[in-house]
Amino acid sequence: MTTPAAPDVLFDRQGPVATITLCRPEVLNAQTPQMWTALREFGRQLPGDVRVVVVRAQGRAFSSGIDLSVVKRTFAEMTSYSDDEVANRIAFFQEAFSWLRRPDLVSIAAVQGHAIGAGFQLALACDLRVVTDDAKFTMAEVTLGLVPDLTGTKRLVDLVGYGRALEICVTGRRVDAPEAYRIGLANVVVPGDELDRAVDDLAAAVLSANRDAVVEIKALLSGAGERDYPAQEAAEREAQVRRIRDLAGQGE
Repeated sequence: MTTPAAPDVLFDRQGPVATITLCRPEVLNAQTPQMWTALREFGRQLPGDVRVVVVRAQGRAFSSGIDLSVVKRTFAEMTSYSDDEVANRIAFFQEAFSWLRRPDLVSIAAVQGHAIGAGFQLALACDLRVVTDDAKFTMAEVTLGLVPDLTGTKRLVDLVGYGRALEICVTGRRVDAPEAYRIGLANVVVPGDELDRAVDDLAAAVLSANRDAVVEIKALLSGAGERDYPAQEAAEREAQVRRIRDLAGQGE
């Protein structure tokens, strides 16, 4: 059953798959602090047996970024805060995105049309991105004199490398679907009318695999960039020992 958790976000749970839908199509799903609060709370309350989270959006765009009419007021309020208070507020907003990287979940962004700024970072917060052939990614914060601060910078560097990430962020240019696929931002590119089926197929493929193995694999890969070869090989051994013991019924 689908129930509204906030006026502009819908959450649906069907067995092991949870779906988040941004539903402000009239403003291209521009995001607000209220939406981030709802996303954060949904992540905190997500049942432990959910294995896949899909993030999608209504209308012709995934998200045009922050709603400037709302965020300008938020920024104005923040000017009266101390530096620590501003940082704490941003940390609260970041939690709307960071939970999508949870080790026990595989998150999938279904992206159509524009994914700008906060929209780009919401797609980056997910593990995988299925995009339509008209999708366009833009890290537009620099055009406002700001920096991307909704957890997207590390994932972008991890996916495309430092030089390309820097160029994308400091120029604020658009990355279209073919380029996104070529540089590793997109896992799959499909025609618009095939987006839902492609996401469903990917979710089904994840669900068909052993859950504990998927969790271990995600942990191995997500931590690989911070380990040298000996440390990564040790992590592989430790994970495999746990899997062998578990499959033999000898797990803790």
